[in-house]
Amino acid sequence: MRALLVTAGSRGDVAPFLALARHGVARGDEVHLAVTHEARDDADRTGAVVHGLDGDFAALIAAQGTSPWTALRTYRTTMAPMLAAIERSAVAAALAAAPDVLLTHPKILTAGAIAARRGRPWVRAEIVPTLTPTRAFPAAGLPVPNVPALNPLTFRALAAGARLGERAARRRVERDIGPLPPGAAPTRTVVPVSPVLLPRPDDWPATTVVTGRWVDPPDGAAGPPDPELDAFLAAGDVTYAGFGSMARGDPRARARTIVDVLRARGARILLVTGWGGLEVPEDLAGPDVLVRRSVDHASVLPRCTAALHHAGAGTAHAVVAAGVPSVPVPMFADQPFWARRLHAAGLAGPPVPGGRLTAARLDRGLDALPLRTDLAGPAARMAAEDGVGVAWGVLEETAGLRRP
Repeated sequence: MRALLVTAGSRGDVAPFLALARHGVARGDEVHLAVTHEARDDADRTGAVVHGLDGDFAALIAAQGTSPWTALRTYRTTMAPMLAAIERSAVAAALAAAPDVLLTHPKILTAGAIAARRGRPWVRAEIVPTLTPTRAFPAAGLPVPNVPALNPLTFRALAAGARLGERAARRRVERDIGPLPPGAAPTRTVVPVSPVLLPRPDDWPATTVVTGRWVDPPDGAAGPPDPELDAFLAAGDVTYAGFGSMARGDPRARARTIVDVLRARGARILLVTGWGGLEVPEDLAGPDVLVRRSVDHASVLPRCTAALHHAGAGTAHAVVAAGVPSVPVPMFADQPFWARRLHAAGLAGPPVPGGRLTAARLDRGLDALPLRTDLAGPAARMAAEDGVGVAWGVLEETAGLRRP
């Protein structure tokens, strides 16, 4: 099978596609992977044929942070040109790869038109539950109450906005490459989410498949050796603090609050700065604080006593898989959704909203952590999932290479 996987965004948007690409390559299939600039090095290590998309989300966030209001103010001058470049290069990647089946992130708004132009089936990856309506919960990312009768309307509202975005994306691309055919509908939708965190709603159609999360097997590459980090973790009582791509607010003040609270509790601290969510002032340095830009969650989190995180989809899964008690500190978008899911399932302490992170609130969150012994069962169930295998099977079925 020749498959083209197209994604764009932060680590949580890209890492699942990298794991799926590695799985396809290991099976001996021809895998093409299209990613934006900041993910190119990681994509090159998958063994897939890599196509570059003309955008860089890491550079964008470094320049203007993750505030939605800043994004709105700079939409015409910054966001729209980059999104147009991504869509044009996604079309170019599909034409070059000529895949049997196309799998795309929801950010790729021209996916339906690409599939129609190639005359090949298209599978959509619902990274966050915002696409398939259900009565079980409102669409992730919308600050609305959970009202079963009204929940499907929240998905329809997002779908209406997506249609407007798709029309704008088509216009941008057609200026350069000419008319595109009417967009095809996705043949299937795959949801790379663990049922441990999000049980499949009974009212989802059979065409929407909850696969389990997309991660590498336990013996997958964990990155280059880091003896200093290894020694720090081996000394014990380490609390992980990382906020992924959430470069918003004051990262120095946030780091100071975290270090002050954890030091007062006698913890040692692994601060993961990510794309700018944390920045450690020089006066906070000490042997009890280790700073890294990024770490491999699968190898690091199980060795930590606790974790503070922004509750992005990838990190929410990672803390459960690690069996580590955590305090979610959601910022915006889908993060409050995952934070609530974690707490409601007894998998994490009560969320502390990122905009209201204070020493007192953080202390209360740490006091309410679940017991590590209570997390062992959910971690084992998540570890038993074969999300990439299930997803790859869906691609084969969709391409007509496997019987349903």
